[in-house]
Amino acid sequence: MSFNWTPDELNALVNEHRIVLFMKGTPEQPQCGFSNRAATVLNQLGEPFASVNVLADPRAIPSVCTWADFPTMPQVYIHGELIGGSDIALEMFQSGELQQMIADGDANSE
Repeated sequence: MSFNWTPDELNALVNEHRIVLFMKGTPEQPQCGFSNRAATVLNQLGEPFASVNVLADPRAIPSVCTWADFPTMPQVYIHGELIGGSDIALEMFQSGELQQMIADGDANSE
């Protein structure tokens, strides 16, 4: 995936996919524990998700963090909305809130 990391490109990406994970590495080869946790949570959902390896381009992390106004990686987006990082995704998954958020967004897009 090639980007210039502009706000328009980032908006288009998170709005094009139901679930997006900006992470260090890939779901198959995460490069940090937090990214691993976020990818594991999303994999447990059993839903397809887009992932972006922010280590592939030195412009990625500062561009995404500035655009999102969120200082860390990973970042999880559901239906275009930033929910947070791996800790928040895990808590929401364990409570069922993450699954409900996906279902609600699916119902609203029909």
